[in-house]
Amino acid sequence: MITVIASIHVKPDHTSQFLDIFKSNVPAVLAEEGCIEYYPAVDVQTGLQPQELDENVVTVIEKWGNLDALKNHLGTPHMLDYRDQVKEIVLKLTVKVLKEA
Repeated sequence: MITVIASIHVKPDHTSQFLDIFKSNVPAVLAEEGCIEYYPAVDVQTGLQPQELDENVVTVIEKWGNLDALKNHLGTPHMLDYRDQVKEIVLKLTVKVLKEA
């Protein structure tokens, strides 16, 4: 299994717009072969240290059966359309692709 943690930095005051676009794409992603889990998450204030909070970052948690499934996901028509829809509001994307140690 492959776990992906994607941090998507959006323009200030565009988080809600981004989440609407992202969430509309989730059912298509969950229907992909090899997709186990796929959802957006935002920071929640906990008071725990050394937590970093950023209201302009959406963290996407993904789990895939294998690396091939993840690679296939990136080229699907719905992902290409999603990227086109958010390109003007996304400032930066960082991705961690992980396997169990």
